[in-house]
Amino acid sequence: MRMGVLGRVKWRLMNAGYAIRRCVLAKLRLATRGCKMMAFDPAGRLLLVRHGYGRSDLWMLPGGGVGRRESPGDAARRELEEEAGCRAERVELVGVYRSAAEGKRDTIHLFRGETADEPRPDGLEVIEARFFALDALPPTTSPATLRRVRDLREGTAGGRW
Repeated sequence: MRMGVLGRVKWRLMNAGYAIRRCVLAKLRLATRGCKMMAFDPAGRLLLVRHGYGRSDLWMLPGGGVGRRESPGDAARRELEEEAGCRAERVELVGVYRSAAEGKRDTIHLFRGETADEPRPDGLEVIEARFFALDALPPTTSPATLRRVRDLREGTAGGRW
């Protein structure tokens, strides 16, 4: 993907903001709430995204932060639409995970849903979004995403991240 000057500046600012936010949250040991969405297409394939910041080589579940007055389910739907341009149907809570990674107390709500939409990443925050068969996930799928897929298959969702 080719970016113009403005796109490169926005990308650098986004990467810097991401790094600063992680550092501040770790130093202050703040509690955060997040969400992830396991969105499946009609063929049963899982939607994964690659972000334009942080570990951009890793495929991950779409997701992000939960707003102050937002339910985790609404946040998961919103993040799926923002990151992949897809609307979620038949959304259900799969599990709640707690983590102390990165020096912060984090609660992640994991949802499962369906979408018939084709992914349309914005090319900046999310540089790629595609569906994958569960038995053919890319080799650079994040370890956390692989654990969530395993948990879903084994029916052991929830608990520690």
